[in-house]
Amino acid sequence: MSDGAGLVQFLSAIAEFAQGKEVTAPSVSPVWQREELLSARHPPRITCLHHEYEQVLDTNNDDANSTPIQKPFFFGPKEIKAIRNHLPPYASSSTFEVLTTCLWRCRTRALALDPNNTIRVSCLVNGRSLPGLIVPHGYYDNVFTYHAAVSKAGKVCSFQ
Repeated sequence: MSDGAGLVQFLSAIAEFAQGKEVTAPSVSPVWQREELLSARHPPRITCLHHEYEQVLDTNNDDANSTPIQKPFFFGPKEIKAIRNHLPPYASSSTFEVLTTCLWRCRTRALALDPNNTIRVSCLVNGRSLPGLIVPHGYYDNVFTYHAAVSKAGKVCSFQ
């Protein structure tokens, strides 16, 4: 198994061989250290709450036969810039963070939840870019992690 970055590295290595160059190894050597790089602490210990794995109860009282409305949204550079204009000038956030936060806030407002309700947003994150996690170039394996942010609905809706 591999994620997108690992697959690109693997295919690049295969392409080097396919081009007919006289090479005995790819220019980026593969790294096969899954156990050493991504193993749990020994002995394993929980150091914080993991909201991403909490059970979510379905308290939706809507008709079971109702069909959810699905509509695609496209965010280009102009839309991202408009969203960023609402951030403080000192804020430094990736496009992914800005878009995820905006969608979380809009959804929370649309649901008109009690401000004291605890809500969360969950998403997969490329672990290769996480601080403190060093994944060497040439590591083909999967490095995705599942993250969650938790807050009160009122706080998410009122953030300026």
